[in-house]
Amino acid sequence: MFAGKLNFYVNAVNELMKSESDNPTIGLLICKDKDQTEVQWAFQGIETPMGVATYDNIRLQEIKSQLPSEEAIQKRLEQAEEEYILKLKEKNK
Repeated sequence: MFAGKLNFYVNAVNELMKSESDNPTIGLLICKDKDQTEVQWAFQGIETPMGVATYDNIRLQEIKSQLPSEEAIQKRLEQAEEEYILKLKEKNK
């Protein structure tokens, strides 16, 4: 299960990209199948809003067409990190 990694990414988005006017960030873990007990245990203690879906109950192609490319996400993360570092430098002056 990748709950810890998803939690990391949601928190990174909140810290580096999310503005106060944005809605809460929600992580979505898409699995081929899921075992309810494994999901409950994997997410136990994690307070970040996350959901789990299987391939059978979502339309992957429809979702993929609405998401930015991997390259666009990487570029935006790098930009957000640079902005964050500049804010820290300004704050520490």
